[in-house]
Amino acid sequence: MTTSVRRLPGWAKAVAALVLVLAVLFAGIRLAVLPGIKDLFGTETKDRSGPALLKSIQDMSRYDAASGNFQVVVDLEKDAKFLPDAVRGTRTLYVGAGTVDAYVDLGQLGARDVSVDAGRTSATLRLPHARLGRPALDPDHSYAVSKQRGLLDRLGDLFSDNPNSEQAVQKVAVRHIGDAARSSGLTARAETNTTSMLQGLLHSLGFEEVRITYGTSSG
Repeated sequence: MTTSVRRLPGWAKAVAALVLVLAVLFAGIRLAVLPGIKDLFGTETKDRSGPALLKSIQDMSRYDAASGNFQVVVDLEKDAKFLPDAVRGTRTLYVGAGTVDAYVDLGQLGARDVSVDAGRTSATLRLPHARLGRPALDPDHSYAVSKQRGLLDRLGDLFSDNPNSEQAVQKVAVRHIGDAARSSGLTARAETNTTSMLQGLLHSLGFEEVRITYGTSSG
């Protein structure tokens, strides 16, 4: 008894061979593409901003005599009444770095604040006390260490134009930096530096005695 072997027709063999070739090619392409799949579908940032417009010019008459660098760790937590933190609430740990300048406003000097003797060898200046500028947060050295958000807050981020905004925690960091600057003795350092600068300048102009005091300007 003989068993007949049914052979595939020629067109079936051709189709099978084509499928095998396509499978091999697809596998090769897949291996080549997958390692760089992130580059293939990656995002590209384009800056289409318009040119900056000059709105105004202000003449500056202040002498920036000292600058302080500050860093603060902000732990800001917001809770909702009657809801657990896992449902509603946020907690952000943020490192804020910034600078505060101390300056003396030389533009406030009046005619009665400067006196020079007849021989132009002695000069007395009465300057206003040094003041602190506004704290400036450094975005390159400020960052969020951790962020915890409840379920409702995460869902709200999906419909927000500015998800995960750090504006609130940045304001807190700026406030703490300002408080630290006021208790740092920065204004005293600014007055010392201003005195040294003016004494050096007036001595170079021929004045032998230069006296600098600080208080309310007479205008």
